[in-house]
Amino acid sequence: MSEQPSSITYQLIGAHTRYSSWTARIETLLEYFSIPYTPTTLNVVVNKGAALPYSPSGLVPTLVVTTLPESPLTITDSLSIAEYLAGSHPNLPLWPKDAHLRALARSAVAEMHAGFTEMRNTYGCNFLGHYSGPIPINEKAKKEIERMLTLWSDARKFTVERLKKVEKEDEDEGFLFGKFGIADSFFWPVLWRFRTYNLPLGTATPEALAWMKTMWEDPRLKKLGESYWKQAEDPQSLVPVYENVFKDVPGVTYARVAKDWKFES
Repeated sequence: MSEQPSSITYQLIGAHTRYSSWTARIETLLEYFSIPYTPTTLNVVVNKGAALPYSPSGLVPTLVVTTLPESPLTITDSLSIAEYLAGSHPNLPLWPKDAHLRALARSAVAEMHAGFTEMRNTYGCNFLGHYSGPIPINEKAKKEIERMLTLWSDARKFTVERLKKVEKEDEDEGFLFGKFGIADSFFWPVLWRFRTYNLPLGTATPEALAWMKTMWEDPRLKKLGESYWKQAEDPQSLVPVYENVFKDVPGVTYARVAKDWKFES
């Protein structure tokens, strides 16, 4: 568990993470590193404006930090929140210690945060869903999928070489930049998209596939996956617009993914 002064409390306002990649990024960090927090979960898609009492922009995630006796600090946007957590918990490997790896990790996270718009808009997050059949993939989406796989591959290759050069191979746990950190949490929901929409892995290198396997088999991430199934037991968590999005495409079928699904590279 992360050390945290009792005078500091975190409240995470967000959407249901089985659908919300933005909230999932932060929930994943908090859960993975056992950072204490209080969740406030809102269905911001169905209930427009639900976040306004907590978030000036009306968007989630929002982290409310209370440090007595100071007034609460409200931080919006997943990248800003991640940066705050990294600064507040320097004992945790949220960013790599090595300057070269840290720079590349930040670059990768920024690209995910600002880019891949076709993937994000066409293939929305739905951890429990699974599509079969001729999933539509236009040329822009195809390029983004290939870029994503290349980014993961390049990150792993550089990390292995860099840690070997600085004689820190023991710090490589198979995650993008060695140890699990912000970069992995930002790309964690992307893994769902590859599974949910059966996106092609034809250009994935052994390095990219090995990282995907490491993520899917991590015990703490598996536990998070179980929490997404638990969310589905609450009918208030349902977001119909994210369900069966290709229902009008001939040959495409939609169902729940098998609970015992395993990643096969």
